[in-house]
Amino acid sequence: MSGFIEGENRQQATLLPERLDDFIAEASPVRVIDVFIDELDLSGLGFKTIPEVTGRPGYHPALLLKLYIYGYLNRIQSSRRLEREAQRNVELMWLTGRLAPDFKTIADFRKDNGKAIRLVCREFIMLCRKLELFTDAFVAIDGSKFKAVNNRDRNFTRAKLKRRLQQIDESIERYLGQIASADRQEAAVAKDKTRRLEDKIATLKKEMAKLKKLEVRLLQAPDQQISLTDPDARSMATSGRGTGMVGYNVQTAVDNRHHLIVAHDVTNVGHDRSQRFNMETHARQALGADALEVVADRGYFNSKELRSCDKAGITTYLPKPQTSGNLAKGLFGKRDFLYQAKDDEYTCPANQRLIYRFTRQESGKMIRRYWSSACPQCTLKSRCTTGQYRRVSRWEHEAVIDAAERRLDSEPDRMRVRRSTVEHPFGTLKSWMGHTHFLTRTLPCVSTEMSLHVLAYNMKRVMTILGTGPLMTAIRA
Repeated sequence: MSGFIEGENRQQATLLPERLDDFIAEASPVRVIDVFIDELDLSGLGFKTIPEVTGRPGYHPALLLKLYIYGYLNRIQSSRRLEREAQRNVELMWLTGRLAPDFKTIADFRKDNGKAIRLVCREFIMLCRKLELFTDAFVAIDGSKFKAVNNRDRNFTRAKLKRRLQQIDESIERYLGQIASADRQEAAVAKDKTRRLEDKIATLKKEMAKLKKLEVRLLQAPDQQISLTDPDARSMATSGRGTGMVGYNVQTAVDNRHHLIVAHDVTNVGHDRSQRFNMETHARQALGADALEVVADRGYFNSKELRSCDKAGITTYLPKPQTSGNLAKGLFGKRDFLYQAKDDEYTCPANQRLIYRFTRQESGKMIRRYWSSACPQCTLKSRCTTGQYRRVSRWEHEAVIDAAERRLDSEPDRMRVRRSTVEHPFGTLKSWMGHTHFLTRTLPCVSTEMSLHVLAYNMKRVMTILGTGPLMTAIRA
């Protein structure tokens, strides 16, 4: 291979560094992991740090925690792959002192120490807070669907089960018809074909019996849904029309300045409407701020949640969904009716007064009703209502919704900021996790796995912002 760069002869003796430490650069991220874990109070976080008096000694939780954080920083989430890497990866040899736990030990550590691992993620957020990386007290929240281990074919809803049973009935009928037509063929051909079709029918009947038993369990489930591989995974709609996945809904609150994930949560609820107050509360606690500004998309719109945030001193920027049935019919929407707070009445497009009539309770909320006596004679009635009167409803705390709309109208760039802030971390995390996002099953284990991903993401972000050297100095301080 003359003319090309040539490597060394494999048989040539090589003088390697005498110490394993000489292989690891001073600015290597693996040193950050080592310092961070060594400075933690593992016992206080819930890890078992006192060895058993009898039996074979186990691995210290610090070693296994370092192993996992290194793995998630380097897109090695599988316990089997971590076992192999611990045997051949120089950085891991340095980090673990050349110890190589088997994959079962590694997997059990993650399963048995879920709560403590999630607290480690919180400890890193506290470190970021100490480093004054959260100075704006402004976060964006969003939710995204992540795939579970459970396949779509192993998830059943009432509609999906009914559809599958119907398909089986149709298949059995078709095969019975083919058996009837086979009787008119030659005896030998008819016998073979009939045997084959009868086997198919028997298989379908067995599947039908299993589905009938499953239907009983399905009706007993609180949400009328069953997942066979991961019992906590749920079928969820995604942004694509007519698409969906079986997975989990991951919620994050992301700092606007450095795009660090300050709070996160994993749920198996397919929508975001009931998640905002929970996420905003966790974000404020993580930031240690008395007041907090939050921007979210319209998927989080919930009047009660908005009221709770307002009472807690959280300023929310949130668009209101346009779901008016009247607008769909080409009629005036509620936005066309102007509320006069001073007089507690509305003014309609025809400049008529809609006065307060009565209050009633609807879905746990006190709703005030307004209408005008001039509706029957109004020239714009055909564009306003199909009934005798156009009635307008107003929640007793709707001033909170109006204030949120005014804030967003005055600062329309907030939604652009939200998109650039919160969607980048989700894209990064899904890229790291691969096509099959979660490797573990059940909600507690999935939450632990997500915490490790968030910890790895935040650690990599802070190393990029500060550098590995200053970060290690800050950890030791």
